Amino acid sequence: MDQYRTHTYDVLIIGAGGAGLRAAIAASAEGCSVGMVCKSLLGKAHTVMAEGGIAAALANVDDRDGWKVHFADTMRGGQYLNNWRMAELHAREAPELVHELEGWGAVFDRTNDGRILQRNFGGHKYPRLAHVGDRTGLEMIRTLQDHGIHQGIEVHMECTVISLLTGNGQITGAFGYDREKGRFMLFQAKAIVLATGGIGRAYRITSNSWEYTGDGHALAYKAGADLIDMEFVQFHPTGMVWPASVRGILVTEGVRGEGGILTNNVGDRFMFDDIPELYRSQTSSDEEEGWRYTQGDKNARRPPELLTRDHVARCIVREIKEGRGSPNGGVFLDISWIKNKMPHAPEHIKKKLPSMYHQFKELADIDITKEPMEVGPTTHYVMGGVRVDPDSQMTNLPGLFACGEVAAGLHGANRLGGNSLSDLLVFGKRAGQHAANFSKENKLVKINPSQLQETITTALKAFDNAASSNGSGQGPYQLQQKLEQTMQDFVGIVRIKEEMQQALQVIGTLREQLEQIVIFGNREYNMAWHTTLDLHHLLTVSEAIARAALERNESRGAHFREDYPLKDKSLGKLNTILRKGSDGEMLIIKENIPEMPEDLKKIIEENQ
Repeated sequence: MDQYRTHTYDVLIIGAGGAGLRAAIAASAEGCSVGMVCKSLLGKAHTVMAEGGIAAALANVDDRDGWKVHFADTMRGGQYLNNWRMAELHAREAPELVHELEGWGAVFDRTNDGRILQRNFGGHKYPRLAHVGDRTGLEMIRTLQDHGIHQGIEVHMECTVISLLTGNGQITGAFGYDREKGRFMLFQAKAIVLATGGIGRAYRITSNSWEYTGDGHALAYKAGADLIDMEFVQFHPTGMVWPASVRGILVTEGVRGEGGILTNNVGDRFMFDDIPELYRSQTSSDEEEGWRYTQGDKNARRPPELLTRDHVARCIVREIKEGRGSPNGGVFLDISWIKNKMPHAPEHIKKKLPSMYHQFKELADIDITKEPMEVGPTTHYVMGGVRVDPDSQMTNLPGLFACGEVAAGLHGANRLGGNSLSDLLVFGKRAGQHAANFSKENKLVKINPSQLQETITTALKAFDNAASSNGSGQGPYQLQQKLEQTMQDFVGIVRIKEEMQQALQVIGTLREQLEQIVIFGNREYNMAWHTTLDLHHLLTVSEAIARAALERNESRGAHFREDYPLKDKSLGKLNTILRKGSDGEMLIIKENIPEMPEDLKKIIEENQ
């Protein structure tokens, strides 16, 4: 058997973004030994891309806000497919954890009287997002990292986990390798928390960095945990479209929260043309009312640019397809127009949106204080993921927990902007605490040697192929590009049955080709090997997305079927469960959403 180093912990955290860091802090606080594995460097996580703010009903800007309004907004945004218990816990606990973050050193923008400032965001009834300019995610990572490193957490950077190990019906450990030297690493643990983020690298155009290859989703599924609602992939409406080298890089919703407007190539503010009935009573009837809302007028309703992300993305796609797009295939996002409304507008924009100003100036040679940006939808977030218990965050595999983007339930069919950062605070803490409790109540389970050997054999297969192929076979990069383009074209923003079936056929072919991949050289600094191992995960999550999307014959939230453009009332009560069958096939199970308690139903009714 190939040599490997062994590390043993009470709790192992896989992923070092906001959710992983908060889970590690919580587990360490319970007196457990904690190890953390991160695929890249500590501090480099997609959390930093959540620029606009943390959604929490602090009511510092509008005293009408509260957890009940936040709960109702989250359920409405998720088209009521959410796990209502998770939505309740999230809304109740988020304010306290924002204040906790502040106590740990997070520096928030302030109101005139010194409280945490909050801004408007899509789908939120009131200004709710606590922020640090447009660098909120970065500040969160800095704060959690600075606090966490003093808790005795052992961090393994640039390490990729390729398999979860099980025995006696529960988790026993994880197996991976260090990316620099290619050396294998075995992690024994009583409990494991997955905090690996999303699946964005399955698509060609994405705001996600290279790490987001669906590792946690695939690891959990292959180990026997359920996935849920994988059809719901969020395409953020505003990513950069020019130059081509930066296509997909996120443009924060905070631009629209500060008054930015969307226009087409003839200057029409097209979002006013399509306002969903569900949000009509909360949406401004004219441009003037929309502007007053962004400036804090409590009697005004929000502008249509602050509708939910799924709807805004589809409206942008419509303008592009009908020939009203920008020169580089997007639409225009304009914050510079506020010079007509306020003195010193350029200084205001630079203060409120410093990252966006520098991003466009440096990457596109555009001054957003003077001219509009070109933007278009980019793959950003997956609402579906590993199925967890709402209170503990444990999966159906004992000892395996999940939190953050890799875990599903809170967001339903569509995530509201800002809810991701409060999600990882609330459920990162819960996952860490309950993983620690599980580790105290259970002993280490012995690693199965045959399971370990099978993992090593699979990991090295591409090298073995090279040794016996006389130089024939293909590398992984073409397969990766084929998968990205297939998902972009056939399982993207607008979906139809025939195209998704075609995508599944391509995925099946790519899976066969992956078994024949050839890699030469050794394991040190071998990017082809890294890509090959990532492809195993990417193919699993891509198949899950496509199969779940095929099963939902309706349009709801982030899932839009051109062949089924309307909602199906009966499907509004069902979640789609994906489970690995005994023969290795991906099983689809439709399950009724548990009945919501009457007190929560009343809250929703009161906040229509």
